[in-house]
Amino acid sequence: MIPQEYVQEVARRNDIEELIGQYVQLRRSGRTLMGLCPFHNEKTPSFAVYPDTQSFYCFGCGAAGDAITFVRKINNLSYVEAVKQLAARAGMPMPEEDDKESRQRSRMLEMNRCAARYFYEQLNAKTPQAAEARRYWKEKRGLSDGAIRRFGLGYAPDEFGGLLHYLRRRGFADVEIEEGGLAKRSAKGNLYDLFRHRVMVPIIDVRGNIIAFGGRVMDDSKPKYINSPETLVYKKSRTLFALNLAKKSASKRYILCEGYMDVISMHEAGFDTAVCACGTALTPEQVKLLSEYAEEAVLSYDSDEAGQKATARSLGLFANTPVKVSVLSIPGAKDPDEFIRHYGKERFEMILDGAANPTEFQLSKAKQKYDLRTDDGRLEYIREAIDILASGGVTPTARDVYAGRIAGETGVSKQAILSQMEGALRGAARRAHRKEQQNMAAQGNGADIRVPYERGGQEAMGAAAAARQLAAAMMQDPDEIPYVRQQLDLEAVPEPEIQAAIRAIYDCADKGIPINATSLASCLEDSAYTLIMKVQAQNSGQRLVRKDIDMFLERLRHATPKSKQAAQTSDEDFRKLFASITKEKVHEPPPGAE
Repeated sequence: MIPQEYVQEVARRNDIEELIGQYVQLRRSGRTLMGLCPFHNEKTPSFAVYPDTQSFYCFGCGAAGDAITFVRKINNLSYVEAVKQLAARAGMPMPEEDDKESRQRSRMLEMNRCAARYFYEQLNAKTPQAAEARRYWKEKRGLSDGAIRRFGLGYAPDEFGGLLHYLRRRGFADVEIEEGGLAKRSAKGNLYDLFRHRVMVPIIDVRGNIIAFGGRVMDDSKPKYINSPETLVYKKSRTLFALNLAKKSASKRYILCEGYMDVISMHEAGFDTAVCACGTALTPEQVKLLSEYAEEAVLSYDSDEAGQKATARSLGLFANTPVKVSVLSIPGAKDPDEFIRHYGKERFEMILDGAANPTEFQLSKAKQKYDLRTDDGRLEYIREAIDILASGGVTPTARDVYAGRIAGETGVSKQAILSQMEGALRGAARRAHRKEQQNMAAQGNGADIRVPYERGGQEAMGAAAAARQLAAAMMQDPDEIPYVRQQLDLEAVPEPEIQAAIRAIYDCADKGIPINATSLASCLEDSAYTLIMKVQAQNSGQRLVRKDIDMFLERLRHATPKSKQAAQTSDEDFRKLFASITKEKVHEPPPGAE
């Protein structure tokens, strides 16, 4: 393992404000910096950076940690890879390390390279099955030999142990093959190949590593697709297929397709910035990854109902990014591949240049839902159109233009539509304000506490809150650890995560390790780590003193079990309780008061 002293130095040399500021636009609010969270889609900033503690916490999604944790999450790296990246950034040579996870990742990536080589060799084998697979790629999909090589396409033969034996001969153990998602076990416990009689597509990450595979049948049998499960090296939500190729393009206009077959066809036709999500709907992590390379994104999903729903959902994910987004309408075809085959790439380029903006797309979909020949249809269309125009991201000028268009479509005066829109805008502003206030309330101390333990009512909540505050106090002032440790019965701490956090604080103190986000990250499970980071964030700017500690200890001593049945308490009840606790606090007298 990497020495903790080295890890602490890496974190110290990478100022968290400067680091996160490269990814997130931060605005200072007192001693805290706020911005839009890069790990989930949001309109109101809930992502806080604390320079004093060199930590971050998102009150929206719970993402938390230090500089190392941030780099891990934002770049989908292992712990060791994140430390290496930050060490290089700080100009620090890495110490000799023997990291188990790092070795496992390297082995899995090498195994995937071997598997890709096997599938490619099988595609070019002199067998009737291989010939069928070549015909599928070349004739049915219209791919050249160059495209097949560029994407590393292959074929998995109709055998239960072909790949398995191939990898065994190259020194990979059965447990590695199974954990890598290349084989499964039968009900009898026998290992067999996951992919059989399918054309194969390697999934390659942005750094050029083969991390997974997708397999497709060559006929209409089911299931049509089988994809690798998530593994140590493959996280679907953080991967964009073909981004490793698209990033090499001079163009900053990326095309988001529905599946990797569409992407491959687009690249073959010369549209080399086509990418797609892997086996899942587009995620905020994928949008964040794309925004690092793209200035414009064109959504090119299928024209069926599922594709249109995916389009509408994806538009929301781009709402708070710098990426300009538009929607491709494909007339006379269900997808880009079919259109290019029928009409050619030149005409596809023309419709690509004329892609509609999000507002155009949403208004067009709304118009299709109603019969504008009827009064009810026109009124319903106007109502939905105004809701679309009153949402964020539509400029006043655009609203005026669209209001004129809607007036022409419905026969209702433009002034009447604008007047109704003003009312909708005021309502939207009120709703946004209420939501912001609710979010702020939810960020308060103990707002998420439920009581899943053998205490009842207010005493149970008081015990949970007191234990959290004790942990925060010890992180603020490690000199208080011996005092708390002497008096605190850990069995009285109701939440297991806080118990674990307090034990970790004790352990760091015993070893002489700084008690901060960096040291706790290496010794706590994710749930406990996230919770202690939240507690620390909630106490930012609030100094906890000895008299506070005494009050928390007293509450834990007197919170005795009342029931063997778990008590469930609402967030509102807890907020009221916490308010009463705060009033009871006895603060240190100001200087000169004695």
